[in-house]
Amino acid sequence: MAKELVARWWNGVWGRLTRRDVWLAREVRWHVVARAGDSETGKVLRWEFDTEDEARSMVQRLVRADSGQWREQTGHAATQPPD
Repeated sequence: MAKELVARWWNGVWGRLTRRDVWLAREVRWHVVARAGDSETGKVLRWEFDTEDEARSMVQRLVRADSGQWREQTGHAATQPPD
């Protein structure tokens, strides 16, 4: 079963050190992937959850913990999370 991208958020900051991205994906379990920094040098963290509510709760914690003008990315802007 392939991972299904459910939603993606970005903090609206382009800077290499201050950019933040969060992805919500589902395979059999729910996955939350967060990256601090850009795609080349950023640190990637991953969590797995049994339910969508648990996964979305983690997304909300991540978004609230960091400054920026967070916005959900949809359609073409919702790229896949890093491997």
